[in-house]
Amino acid sequence: MDFLSLIGLVLGVGALLLGQFLEGGQASTLVNGPAAMIVIGGTMGAIMLQTPIVIFMRAFRMLVWVVNPPQLNPDETIAKLVHWSNIARKEGLLGLEAISDAEPDPFARKGLQLLVDGSEPEMMRSILEVDVDTREHHDLQAAKVYESMGGYTPTIGIIGAVMGLIQVMNNLSDPGKLGHGIAVAFVATIYGVGLANLLLIPIAQKLKSQVLSQSQFRYMVIDGIVSIAEGENPRNIETKLQGYLH
Repeated sequence: MDFLSLIGLVLGVGALLLGQFLEGGQASTLVNGPAAMIVIGGTMGAIMLQTPIVIFMRAFRMLVWVVNPPQLNPDETIAKLVHWSNIARKEGLLGLEAISDAEPDPFARKGLQLLVDGSEPEMMRSILEVDVDTREHHDLQAAKVYESMGGYTPTIGIIGAVMGLIQVMNNLSDPGKLGHGIAVAFVATIYGVGLANLLLIPIAQKLKSQVLSQSQFRYMVIDGIVSIAEGENPRNIETKLQGYLH
């Protein structure tokens, strides 16, 4: 659980609400259904128009990473790679076949299968790096969905503000309707700018960070597996992979 994300969200929203209260306002004045519909509906429509469905669905599946990112255990993985290296030195690469079948991580299992099959080290690296680069590209595209949403919401908030002011101008002769139009105008702007800067852009950056961390972790696995294929000393492999922990 990433408690820093939760604290940041609560702090950001709480600061706005507290500021509203200290200025003598009420939180209820920031609740406006038409403004929310304009900003959220308009943003979702724009992002659906822009994004391929595969990337769109991947973006929403990745959203959970903001508070519950995939668990990476580099220390444990390095120990595992060194253990595999010792087995390979004692029993040969075929000694890793049973371990390969039982390995829970699909990426590491793919590397082990290439080892057992006797693939050339450079070929193994090439195959595994294509896997990493492709996954990183797709996941970064998914993270950019939230970045794009953060770019749209302020503009659509301004559209909502203009729409609210149009209603104000159309009802100048009816003072009872002026307040509602002005409320929609200003609250739509708050929704647009607030969603972009307190939620959507930070989410995009957090997801990008998670994607790059996972890629770095997989490159570490690649280096370990290729080193095993090249017959490097287990102690040297451990020393090399420790560099990824800095």
